[in-house]
Amino acid sequence: MKFVFMNLMSYRDLPEDFTEKHKSVYISIPNSLYDPEKGHEMYNDFIDQYELAIDLGFDGVGVNEHHANAYGMMPSPNIIAAALARKVRESEKTALIVLGNSLALYNPPIRVAEELAMLDNITGGRLIAGFPVGTSMDTNYAYGVNPAELRPRYYEAHDLVMKAWKEREVFHFNGKFNQHRYVNVWTRPYQDPHPPVWIPGGAASQETFDWVAENDYQYSYLSFYGHEFAKDKFDKFWKRRKELGLDMNPYKVGFVQMICISETDEKAKEEYEEHVNYFFNKSFHVSPEFTEAPGYRTEKSVRAGLQSQYGTESAGAKLRAGLSWEQMVEKGYVIAGSPESVVNQIRKAIKKLHVGHFIALLNHGSMPHELALKNIRLMGEEVIPHVRDIWGDEYEVQNWPKIEQTPAVQKA
Repeated sequence: MKFVFMNLMSYRDLPEDFTEKHKSVYISIPNSLYDPEKGHEMYNDFIDQYELAIDLGFDGVGVNEHHANAYGMMPSPNIIAAALARKVRESEKTALIVLGNSLALYNPPIRVAEELAMLDNITGGRLIAGFPVGTSMDTNYAYGVNPAELRPRYYEAHDLVMKAWKEREVFHFNGKFNQHRYVNVWTRPYQDPHPPVWIPGGAASQETFDWVAENDYQYSYLSFYGHEFAKDKFDKFWKRRKELGLDMNPYKVGFVQMICISETDEKAKEEYEEHVNYFFNKSFHVSPEFTEAPGYRTEKSVRAGLQSQYGTESAGAKLRAGLSWEQMVEKGYVIAGSPESVVNQIRKAIKKLHVGHFIALLNHGSMPHELALKNIRLMGEEVIPHVRDIWGDEYEVQNWPKIEQTPAVQKA
């Protein structure tokens, strides 16, 4: 098993009356609510948390991309990744996973190829490149990309980045959205021909499953409604792979899960409940008008009836409405309790979903820094060692860097 720590970097000090006075944490939230002095403290706390996860031997640390919101204060994942790159380089095993960049937002996309190649070189070949399409809020509303063009832009940008990484001579590129007389990425990636590629998403559409299979990428399902909610999505993924005649290697998928660990089940509720509720009620407070611009979903996804996970009108929001802490744990929204309880819940989730990459969210909503550090430490020291062996040697680890100590580290 591979265990990844990811931090959404939610703004943890929204006012008490936020949901009454403001219709959305995305797009329309005024930045007058943002306090730069608190932001300074939060960003440095978040980086400290990442560094602790690296020190504890998490297999990977993940960063992502969101815009115009207080849900995830990471508009540039590459900046946070750069702050972590040297620490990753000096670790024994940790990979750096950039679950952004949202390719359609970059003009030109060559910038992504260049910056990720730099990170791959700094870390000595420990980078994983994630290419999400991006939510409608981040892409259509915050950055103004025409929803009808979003996916064509994304696929063209993907093709340009991958060719830029693979080619060893200068070439020209003449696409619909990108025209370049000279494409010449210096530096090229440390990994040859390029880092492993993950495709994060929340729609779980057959189109994505087929595209991931065609390119031999990893698919990461990003949801905040837990392993019970995700079960049918993973069933469809594995069913489609069987139909395509492909193997059932669990390292072809990843899954995001909220986790809260304390000394006992009761203490976990006492310490974490208010912060999880803050996340769902404030950090996830999205107006339906912003959840999905017309044209964002493809016709096939619309016909399949796929729902956005965001917004008060979404399927997920309806499912979680009025749930108690005990019900959220029972339904898998949150894996919580003592280390022993959490180990048992994680084992159940991993086996049920058949996943090889487990992305742990360990800092939720308004959680104070010291509690986040406790959660990360308990995960690293008292949980992960007891669940690493789930797949044993049954499957080959795939879509992961071949991590070795770089010569510079060996000499140090």
